[in-house]
Order: sequence, then C-alpha cells, then structure tokens
Amino acid sequence: MPLILPGNVASATASTTYDVANSCRFNDGDAPKLNKSFGTATSRRKWTLSMWVKRGIITQQMIMTTASATAAVQFNASHQFQVTDDTGLSYITNRVFRDPSAWYHIVVAVDTEQGTAGNRQKIYVNGTQESSFATSTDAGEDDDTNINSAVDHKFASYDDSTDYAFDGYMAEIVFIDGLQLAATSFGEFDEDSPTIWKPIDVSGLTFGTNGFYLDFEASDNLGNDANGGTDWTETNLAATDQATDTPTNNFCTLNPLWVSSNTYSEGNTEVAGGGAHRPNIPTMAVSSGKWYMEGKLIAGNTNKWFIGYADQEFYDAQQNQTGNLNWGGGNTAGGTNQINVSVNNGWSNQLNLYPNSAITSFFSSSSVADDIIGLAVDLDDQKAWWSQNGVWRNGSAAESTTFNASYPDTTQLDAGRNYYIGTGSEDSTWSVNYGNPSFAISSGNADANGYGNMEYAIPDGYYCLCTKNLAEFG
Repeated sequence: MPLILPGNVASATASTTYDVANSCRFNDGDAPKLNKSFGTATSRRKWTLSMWVKRGIITQQMIMTTASATAAVQFNASHQFQVTDDTGLSYITNRVFRDPSAWYHIVVAVDTEQGTAGNRQKIYVNGTQESSFATSTDAGEDDDTNINSAVDHKFASYDDSTDYAFDGYMAEIVFIDGLQLAATSFGEFDEDSPTIWKPIDVSGLTFGTNGFYLDFEASDNLGNDANGGTDWTETNLAATDQATDTPTNNFCTLNPLWVSSNTYSEGNTEVAGGGAHRPNIPTMAVSSGKWYMEGKLIAGNTNKWFIGYADQEFYDAQQNQTGNLNWGGGNTAGGTNQINVSVNNGWSNQLNLYPNSAITSFFSSSSVADDIIGLAVDLDDQKAWWSQNGVWRNGSAAESTTFNASYPDTTQLDAGRNYYIGTGSEDSTWSVNYGNPSFAISSGNADANGYGNMEYAIPDGYYCLCTKNLAEFG
C-alpha cells in the first residue's frame, strides 16, 4: 500500500473499538468557517484544544483564530505548526507538516499558572509531545490568553476571506475549559502496533463552561456541539461538506504535491487541469485487490481528458519533471481511438480513455458536463472496465447497466505492479470520488463492507479506496 509520505495514515488501519464517523471538509476557495463568540470569559489561563486534521492545499492556513487574530493556531507559510497569542506566547515547530495523505492529531494544552515556564504551553502531535522548536516564547506566568476570552472564535478562517483559509478536513475537535490535558485524554497508541496513534471516545471528558465537541455527525448542522453547548455558526458550508474521510478510515484523495499546473480544491477531490495532458496523481497506489472509482466531468475541454491507471514506479521517477506527463502513453487526445495502449517510452501496459466527438465508438453517447465515468480495476486478474452514467461498455459484449465480469475492456495490466487509479485532464475540471464525494449523490451506493458513497452500484467484489479496505484487500 504505497502512500506518498509517512504521516499518521496508519491510524486508520489500526485495530480499534472506536470509529470516527465523520469529518468536515473545508474548501478554501469558498471562504468557509465555523464561528462562535464566547459570552463569558472563563478560564483564560487553563485550556486544551484537541483536533484531528488532514491537509488539502499545502499553503499557509489558519486552523483556529480569535477576533482580529489576537490568537492563532495555524500551519504557517513554511509548513510549520504555529501557536501565537498577543499576550506573548509564540511557539513554532521545527517539524513541518506537508503530507496531504495523512491525518495529524494535534493538541495544544495551556496552563499559564505553571511556575515552570516551559510547562505553561505544551504541543502534542500524534501522541508525542513536541520538543524541537524554531521559536519558543513562553506565556507569562498567570497571563490571560485570548483563546477562551469573550470574543469571536473561528475555525478555518482568518479574516472571513479566502486569505489563509483552511483547506482540507477536520475531525473530533474538542475544547476543554479549565484543564491542561495530555494527548492521552484524546487518543492512544495501538495495542498491536505501538507506533500507531489512534482516537478514543472523548464523550466522558469534563468539558467545562466553554468546552465543546464538534463531531460533524449532523450533515444539516455541521456546527453542532455534541457536548450540548451553543452550536457554532456555519458559513459557506453545506451538507456535502460532511465527509467520511476520518482518522479511523482514511480515503484516497488527489495529491497536490505533484509537479503540475493543476489546481486542487474540495479537500483534493476536485481538480482543474491547467496544462497539456496533466495527470491527477492520487495519494494511494495498489498492487492487488479489486477497486472502483467514479469521476465526474465538471467542465472544460471534453476532448482532452482521460481516466484510467498508470504504473506508480514510472510516475514517481518522473515526479520532478515539469513537462507534459500523459496518464498512459501516446498523444492521441482528441483522436478517433478511444482506447490507446502504449508500449514504448516507458509507458508499458497502461491504458487511456480519450473521449471526443466520436466517443460513441466506445460509449453509446458523447461525453458532456456532469457525466460520471466509472472505472473498475481488477489487479488480481489484470482487467479493467469503464462505464458512463451507470452503463458499462463490457468489452465486446453489448453495453448494459449490468456489470459483466466476462468481458473486460482491457487486460493491459502487469501482475504485481503498483498502480495509481485516477484521472487526467487538459483544461478540464474533474470531481473524483474514491468513496468520499464532494458533490451531491442522488442515489448512494456503498461497497460490500459498507464504505463509500457512489452514484452507481459498485460491482460485486469491488471496493472503495480507503485504508479499512486496503488493510483487508490491498
């Protein structure tokens, strides 16, 4: 199960008796936020903030701020985690956070009444207290911080614009008023894999007067305080921003770190291709199992897009190139050959599907905006199938809404190789769905394990790309 970087992805494959059901997806281009004004300043000297975060676009992003950014919890422009307060507190890690495939658990715990300056603020990442800092200015003894004061508090926003807006996912946000707690109040190391940090049930904690718990389990009220306090106000968040990508089941998304001119959004589930034949590389590659995904063609040049699979080893070798990289081989985009297999220039046994005005040679109708193209890839028997709006091509068989495993559209895969499964585009926009869609699903179809949400029925024996399924089949 190759993953792009060694972040805390493994938490989603650990044995667990506690599962996180939902997260909230923040799209920075929408200027989203959750905000709430604390009416009463309670314990401004003792508090703990715990949150699970999966980054989208790797830029400077505000996680939580108070009014006029008098206090800020953020990933700064150098990708470091940073906590600042106008009272003087300023901590910046040496460690950087630039893995969009990983869930990070971050805890900020403050007690300015501590006599030892270094104990007044503690930062934990994935269960371990951070000890290496580029900046470490301690809070003054008995300082009253701006967090937990009687001002507006915001998640994902700095100044109610797209400037420094958070892009990605947040889950299990917990604020404890009046106590400085360690990370072990919110998570634990896995019993069988002691380097894996995973969430635990927090409902039994003492939250305090201004304490809150955002579990994002109500799609119609993402600001609901599951602890029973006043709900947070949602701005530019919708029911489709409730996600099932969580620290206990991490879903495949696109990788914005890939060298290209693509523009990523919606928690790396939507991409606008800005260059010739740009691939949209996902965060997971697979060498075995049977996998299903859907791609929704949003807008743009319908003559120059492709959906398929590509050899991970070859793509990784090309990662630092800035030239054109086809998702597969050849340069027949817009041509009459809808399936193109290349066996030269390093693009061995990879397949492209190039729609154009002659797409009826592959599907029964031409491709238009909002069409959903399905892809089923069997890496155990090296076969693949494509569908358009729920109608399968089924190789040489007649097109049908019934998936026919006896008629693959291609057998051009190599056994034992790691493959990326995804889309590519030139001046086109895709919304990709590995089971965690950012667009409304009219029907709703999960795989046999109960994971994912697809527009069309998932073929029997095929699964969504998420860590729970990868642990079993990948």
